[in-house]
Amino acid sequence: MSPTTTATRAEFCVIACAEAWRDNGEVLASPMGLIPSLGARLARRTFSPDLLLTDGEATLVGADGTPEGWLPYRRHLAMVTGGKRHVMMGASQLDRFGNQNISCIGDWQRPSRQLLGVRGAPVNTLNNPVSYWVPTHSTRVFVQRVDMICGVGYDSAAAAGPSATRYHRIPRVVSDLGVFDFETPDHSMRLLSVHPGVTVAQVQEATGFPLALPAEVAHTREPTAAELALIRRELDPEGLREREVPQG
Repeated sequence: MSPTTTATRAEFCVIACAEAWRDNGEVLASPMGLIPSLGARLARRTFSPDLLLTDGEATLVGADGTPEGWLPYRRHLAMVTGGKRHVMMGASQLDRFGNQNISCIGDWQRPSRQLLGVRGAPVNTLNNPVSYWVPTHSTRVFVQRVDMICGVGYDSAAAAGPSATRYHRIPRVVSDLGVFDFETPDHSMRLLSVHPGVTVAQVQEATGFPLALPAEVAHTREPTAAELALIRRELDPEGLREREVPQG
């Protein structure tokens, strides 16, 4: 049974994203998108106080956005290439081994849709931990094989050899349905938890490949009263999170 809670689906997603940075220590959190940004700031305010946050440019900031220091580009690059950054990116497609696509849909020679382009996804995934946030879980996103590899998955990194696997790690995938990791013998995607009101069958139906399942699938951790207060009163008082993940 789902837990009884006053928290919304969006707030469970914020918590799940925040948990991706638990016990990371002094690393640069680089969230991309509203829900991951709220998660990173919540983690910094609660259980991961050593996280480093930026304004997206060259200033280190506190959880409230107050400037704390300067992060010149050369230092940022040093953190990127040494595993001292944990990114949470989006994904237009994501496959069972964590390969991510944000470039195009269809054949690369003649795609049916042109997307963002490869951007920094290869560098991110080969040089520091990368998690993913998917606001709308569907078989269009969770596919058997991505049309183009932008972010490198576990099978692709292994095929490339030790230089690709040294810092490669995908700690978490968070969607509006549940939380996933790759802690399986073959590094295939595993369902860790479902959000309230979601069943394992619903998650599998919305996924284009068989998910690995633990003996018992948990429910995503419920926000504490203090965490809910932070989210609602300080981090996102305008409630923008509810637009990204409407109540299920």
